Amino acid sequence: MERVRQRQLELAFAENSPQGGRGRAKASGIPVAKAWLRQIAKSKEPEGLTAGVIPPDGGLLERVASWPVMAKALLNVAANQGAAGVDGQSVEEVVSHVRSLLPKLRHVLLEGSYVPGDVRRVWIPKPDGGQRGLGIPNVIDRWVQEAARLVLEPIFDPLFHESSHGFRPTRGAQTAIAEARRYVAEGYNVVVDLDISRFFDRVNHQRLLARVSRQVKDGRVLKLIGRMLKAKVVMPDGTKVRVGEGTPQGGPLSPLLSNIVLDELDWELARRGLRFVRYADDSNIYVRSQRAGERVMAATRRFIERRLRLKLNEEKSCVSHPGKVHFLGFRLCTSRDGSVQVYLSERSHKRIMQRIRELTPRNWGSSLAACMERLNQYLTGWEAYFGLCTRPQACRWPHYDAHVRRRLRTIIVHQRKRPRFLFRHLKRCGVSKGMAAMTAWSRQGIWAKGNMRGMHRAYPNAWFAERLVSVWDAWQKRHPKRSDQSASDGQQWLLALG
Repeated sequence: MERVRQRQLELAFAENSPQGGRGRAKASGIPVAKAWLRQIAKSKEPEGLTAGVIPPDGGLLERVASWPVMAKALLNVAANQGAAGVDGQSVEEVVSHVRSLLPKLRHVLLEGSYVPGDVRRVWIPKPDGGQRGLGIPNVIDRWVQEAARLVLEPIFDPLFHESSHGFRPTRGAQTAIAEARRYVAEGYNVVVDLDISRFFDRVNHQRLLARVSRQVKDGRVLKLIGRMLKAKVVMPDGTKVRVGEGTPQGGPLSPLLSNIVLDELDWELARRGLRFVRYADDSNIYVRSQRAGERVMAATRRFIERRLRLKLNEEKSCVSHPGKVHFLGFRLCTSRDGSVQVYLSERSHKRIMQRIRELTPRNWGSSLAACMERLNQYLTGWEAYFGLCTRPQACRWPHYDAHVRRRLRTIIVHQRKRPRFLFRHLKRCGVSKGMAAMTAWSRQGIWAKGNMRGMHRAYPNAWFAERLVSVWDAWQKRHPKRSDQSASDGQQWLLALG
C-alpha cells in the first residue's frame, strides 16, 4: 500500500516536476511565484483555531492544507533555503512550479494519500569533535512539515513551561541567558548541567504521538506525523535504513516535536520546585550547594532514563560552577561587586577563531572584496548573538577586529606573490620607497609581513572601517553605558593589536 501511495504522489507531481521532462526552473519565474504566494498568505486564515483549543469538528488537517497556511509555509522554506533532498529538487524548482503543485499537494493531503519521501542523511562536524547526523527531507516534505508546524505551534506553545526557550516564537538564547543570570544573582551559584545523548535520534515514537494526541484529536494529522517520523533514511553510501525511533534533526517540525517530548521534563522539574533553564536538549538546573546539585543530578537522571526512555551524556553532564559551564556559548561569572556578568566561553572563542581562519585562507582564489563580504555576513550574525556579553574584556571584541584586519593584510601580501610586486603595490598605495622596500623584501614570513608598518600605512584601520563590520563598534552601540567605562581600555587594545 505504501508503494501505491508513493506512486500516486509521484504521478501527481510528474507533470510539472523538473524530473518530469520540463527541465530546470528558470530564475525569472521565481519572483512572480513568490509574489503570488505572498498574496495568498495575506488572505484570511480559517477561524476557530486558538491556542490550546481544537475545533469540535476536528478538522485540523483542513487548516494544515488551507491555502494561506500552505503559501506561508513555502515562503518560510524558501527563506531558509537549504540543500536538496533525495529527489534532487531544489527550493527554486519547487517555488517556480507552485501554481500547479499547490492544488495537487492539497488534494493528496486531504485525500490521505500523501507519503513523505526518504530523508537524506548528512554528517557535519561538531565543535568538540565527532560528527552530528542531520536529516534533510525533500523540499516538498519540508513544505508539508512547515505547514504542520504553523498550525500546531499555536496549540502547543502556550502549554510549554516558561523556562523553555528553545525554538519558540518569543524566546531564544538571549531570554535563556537572562533567566539563568537572574538565578545566579539570587544565590543559586551551583549549576547542574544536563546534556541528553543523541536526543533527536532516540525519541520514542509512541510516547511522542501519545503526547501529541492529548491536544490533537484529528487522527489524520497524527497519521501524517507518524509517517514523517517513520520515513526511511538514505545514508551517504546510498543504503536505506528504516528507523524505529528518533525525529530527523533538520526538518521544520522536529524542533516543535522535541519541545513536546521534553515538556514533560520541564513540568517535573517545576513540580519539584527547582529553578532551571532549558534550550532544546540542553538544560541547566540552579541550586545553592554542591550536595544539592549531586542529589538533583541523580534524581533527574532516573527520570530521564525511566520515564522519557532517554540517556544522559555522562561526559558533558556535570555539577559545577556557572563560570565553568558552557551554556549556549556563554558562561556566567560573579564579579567583585556581586553582579553577574555574561562572558564568552572558551569553546565559543575557539570556534570563532576557527571560523575566521576558514573565511580568510591565504590561498583565497577570489577578490578581497568577496572575502570581506563573507566576513561581514558572519560577523554581523555573530555580533547579534554574542552581543549580550556584558564586558568587552571578556569577549575580546577589539582583538577580533584586529585579528581579522591582520588576516586580510596577510591575504594581500600573499596575492602579490613576489617581493617586487608587493613593493610596487605599496608604492601605489602611498607608502614611501624605503618603508615599502623594508616590508616587501623582509626575510620574515607573510604572516609577519602582514603586520609590518608598510602594510599598516597602505591599509590603515580607517580603510577597513569603511568596508568591514566592526564587532567592537557594534558592541559599543549595543551597550552605550558600558562603552564609556571601557573606552580607554578598548582604545589601548586597538593600538596594541593593530
